[in-house]
Amino acid sequence: MTQNDVIEMAKNAIITMLLCVSPMLIIAMLLGLLIGVIQTLTQVQEQTLVFVPKMFAIFVIMLLTLPFMIGKMQLFSTSIFDKIVSIGTGS
Repeated sequence: MTQNDVIEMAKNAIITMLLCVSPMLIIAMLLGLLIGVIQTLTQVQEQTLVFVPKMFAIFVIMLLTLPFMIGKMQLFSTSIFDKIVSIGTGS
């Protein structure tokens, strides 16, 4: 296994992680921005008002994107395991 193989595996790990996390992160950021604007307009500065809708939205998005995340993680895991097997066989 060369240095380029390790860098490629690390790059794939980071890309897989970003693809799995990005839907929840984007929804949390957009919802936080929306609630922040509403709080500014109504001058209600309650910290817990942001927390519960974000938790609920992230939970719903996680349930909706779970098949996508599982598929990406399976592809990544399969590629890692194939790489381990190829190292073990010496090819």
